[in-house]
Amino acid sequence: MSECGWRPAGLKTTFQPRALCVALGLNAVMFVVDTAAGLHADSASLLADGLDMATDASVYAVALLALAFLVGVGVVLEPVLRAFAGAEPDGLWIMAIGLLALAVNAYVLRLLARQRSAEVHMRAAWIFTRADVIAFDLAIGLAIGLNVIKDAFEIVRETRGV
Repeated sequence: MSECGWRPAGLKTTFQPRALCVALGLNAVMFVVDTAAGLHADSASLLADGLDMATDASVYAVALLALAFLVGVGVVLEPVLRAFAGAEPDGLWIMAIGLLALAVNAYVLRLLARQRSAEVHMRAAWIFTRADVIAFDLAIGLAIGLNVIKDAFEIVRETRGV
């Protein structure tokens, strides 16, 4: 699971998700190693340790899900709080990074296009990337449409005084 730069409000470091990811990965690997070795050596203690590693890994997975939930709550609440605080986002940065994200997604979509009929995981990756590109296009269309509507209301408001 990638933290992708997202951090819940109050989480001052990326150490928590990174540590949980490492712990999850190591415990998952040790689950496989312990279980395989336990089956090979006919060892109940290695099998038990493997199960313990699996439960530890599941705890780390739940902790990561909890962090992801907090990030989701933060993503939903942040714009609401900013609306009440009167914050004004920097539109140039938003557009620049949005266009960069579109370029990356378009490149990845082109890269995956040859594999879209391959195995199911490659098709899924292609479908999700395509959805990101389409969503960006729809968001731009919505922004343009809202801007046209705003301008139309401004023109109507100005013509009433003529």
